Amino acid sequence: MMTRFVLIETSHAGNVGGVARAIKVMGFDDLVLVRPRWANVLRREETIQRASGANDVLAQTRIVDTLDEALEGVSHLCATAMTPRDFGPPTTSPREHFAALTTPERRATQPEAGVAFLFGSERFGMANEDVYRCHVCLRIPTHAQFGSLNLAAAVQLIAYDWRMALGGFEAAAEPAAPNPQAGAADAAMVGGLLQHWEQALVAVDFLDPEAPKKLLPRLNQLLNRAQLAPEEVHILRGVAKAMLQTAERAKR
Repeated sequence: MMTRFVLIETSHAGNVGGVARAIKVMGFDDLVLVRPRWANVLRREETIQRASGANDVLAQTRIVDTLDEALEGVSHLCATAMTPRDFGPPTTSPREHFAALTTPERRATQPEAGVAFLFGSERFGMANEDVYRCHVCLRIPTHAQFGSLNLAAAVQLIAYDWRMALGGFEAAAEPAAPNPQAGAADAAMVGGLLQHWEQALVAVDFLDPEAPKKLLPRLNQLLNRAQLAPEEVHILRGVAKAMLQTAERAKR
């Protein structure tokens, strides 16, 4: 479904860059600015820095004089506002509305030509007349005593919920997990290590050969769980060798 993000009278250039980045990471690229404060906002250094690589989104972003121009080609309009209006479209949360908008039944009976998400200025939000034009007013659930969101942050949340409602992204192929068996020390190496450690533990008086109890079987299980590589066996045998040498010197 075609998706457009519309910023109305944006006053901070950095927010335009932040919004470009926010929608790009969610797989969207249609951004329209209505009467931004700066005519050259798309070329300002702060905009480009905040875009952080979303230059392709900025390159195709349109600047228009009227909201009508921004809404060309879309049929479902979503306003965003922190506080509900006494009059106007119903107010709901993004996730709830998106779930209803993307049901198979809805898509079959009322296919949308496109969806537009409208965001007002940083200082005043959306004007009532712009909200009244929309089909729904989306209110992001926030803390009751502090609900003010940065513009780019609000766009990021809307873009994320909308992407998830559309089905998300296919999971990227994860790198293959290392095979614990690949290059692992064989049973003979582990057995030799265990014998070496038995000698060392007896030498330092940690193991009583007359009453070993279950120490060696437990060590054997520990080594099996560790899935030691040959290099690690060599290290542990080096430790055992040092223990034997230290014990021998102490007896002289």
